[in-house]
Amino acid sequence: MTVVTEPLSSPLSENTADVIVVGAGPAGATTAYHLAKSGLDVLLLEKTEFPREKVCGDGLTPRAVKQLVAMGIDISEEAGWLRNKGLRIIGGGVRLQLDWPDLASFPDYGLVRKRDDFDEQLARQAQKAGARLYERCNVGAPIIDDRTGRITGVHAKLGEEKREVTFHAPLVVAADGNSTRLSLAMGLHRREDRPMGVAVRTYFESPRHEDDYLESWLELWDRRGPGEDRLLPGYGWIFGMGDGTSNVGLGVLNTSDSFKELDWREVLKAWCASMPEDWGYTPDNMTGPIRGAALPMAFNRQPHYTKGLLLVGDAGGLVNPFNGEGIAYAMESGQIAADVIVQAHARSTPAGRELALQRYPRVLKDTYGGYYTLGRAFVKLIGNPKVMKIAAQRGLTHPLLMKFTLKLLANLTDPTGGDAMDRIINGLSKVAPKA
Repeated sequence: MTVVTEPLSSPLSENTADVIVVGAGPAGATTAYHLAKSGLDVLLLEKTEFPREKVCGDGLTPRAVKQLVAMGIDISEEAGWLRNKGLRIIGGGVRLQLDWPDLASFPDYGLVRKRDDFDEQLARQAQKAGARLYERCNVGAPIIDDRTGRITGVHAKLGEEKREVTFHAPLVVAADGNSTRLSLAMGLHRREDRPMGVAVRTYFESPRHEDDYLESWLELWDRRGPGEDRLLPGYGWIFGMGDGTSNVGLGVLNTSDSFKELDWREVLKAWCASMPEDWGYTPDNMTGPIRGAALPMAFNRQPHYTKGLLLVGDAGGLVNPFNGEGIAYAMESGQIAADVIVQAHARSTPAGRELALQRYPRVLKDTYGGYYTLGRAFVKLIGNPKVMKIAAQRGLTHPLLMKFTLKLLANLTDPTGGDAMDRIINGLSKVAPKA
């Protein structure tokens, strides 16, 4: 006897699906992958064409590695991934090398890969799982049901000829990054009381390209002249790419008075000029322009679900305020959103489906809310130059304290059965108000 397994649903037309995901970055591709893997029909709409560049440090912590493993991505060195053992922290005249913690919940290594290639791998993996990917698909206005106010699809311009098309689905996922025009069109605006960051970076040909530690410089100075130097709230990074180049950049928070008045590209140039010449971080060795991007942090756009629209990744402000990491949280929120949608899809009534979907913001708050509130307090603290100076100069002389700090900043703890540090961090996150 032959058993025919039917998919949970099949498209009514090529422009209709169970779910539309707008944006094929890490958040959108992960969402689409997990939805398609569960049998739902998914349209994944990407405004550019792969491969395409994104501004990023290109360094992945063990949190992101865990998500790649869950998606079945080949993360071997033979497949072009460079592993790293941990974080090297430099500041206050101290150089401290910390390995990623040994945990049951996360791998003990990170990875490095350029974003143009990284994002495409995730999008292709979503395609393999059954998602229907449209590249060069520029999504415009949402389609709103006049009677209910719910989103039921999107208008888009497709291909080089910008052919106007409409896509329809009962649920839409906004994975369209910090600018998230889709969220704005649905009335979801950025919260001004949440921190924002900016990242600028470039690439240099360098002998340090095979460094097996991510490097973080805690002291960024605005050199104004004798007696006028200012310590800035942020950090610099150097990540070896394994391909002959280093990714060198900086992330700065808007909690500083100097946030708007400084040219961060010039700050990056000045910082690179202060480094040893044999590292190669000179204008002659630069392999691309300095590019910048905003870092939306700590749930700066809410609610994460409303009227048929779910926000994932940067669209929902999921960047970690402690360290500026976005990829891991983009992928995690995508997996959470997919799980909620799959469960909602199986409900037999509209009211039941809506009840299931309302769970999504609550899961995000339970997962990250307390931790992000701690992060917002941390951001305010290091916005004070005196606090930043003391932290850099004194904290780094205590390896045990720095091990705790690494776990806190990278959000790497075992939720159950961990050590004393894990229990302290988990306990603080639980008692802190949900962001």
